[in-house]
Amino acid sequence: MVNKVNKNFLKTSHYITDLKLCSVRLIDNEKFPWIILVPKRNKVTDITDLNTKDQVTLIKEIVFCSNVMKKIFKTSKLNVEKIGNIVPQLHIHIIARKKNDSSWPLSVWVIKGKPYKKSILKRMIKKLVEGIKKKR
Repeated sequence: MVNKVNKNFLKTSHYITDLKLCSVRLIDNEKFPWIILVPKRNKVTDITDLNTKDQVTLIKEIVFCSNVMKKIFKTSKLNVEKIGNIVPQLHIHIIARKKNDSSWPLSVWVIKGKPYKKSILKRMIKKLVEGIKKKR
């Protein structure tokens, strides 16, 4: 059963592509390369709400996208998180971090985000789409 993406995500992120289980979206914050994976399932707030097959697929997609992010953004450190306190819909954050980023070593949520300029956004989306296609 396909799930609608939470309206908060529609306002704060941009569609990249669909994988078998998840939609991939770029968070609109140019301070960090940051995607979220949103499983296309209804009424799912935690990984335990997914059936076993979907749980395995989710883990595979997290690892796949993590490898894409590492390769594209040449980072050795990723933050992979499932929080869901503000938006309860199950989603996984994958954030490429560097020791010289604006909030290192603290969380990305400790500083105010900065939306992408249109030209940079377009390049980021293209880079991610191409990176995901190459890895498939």
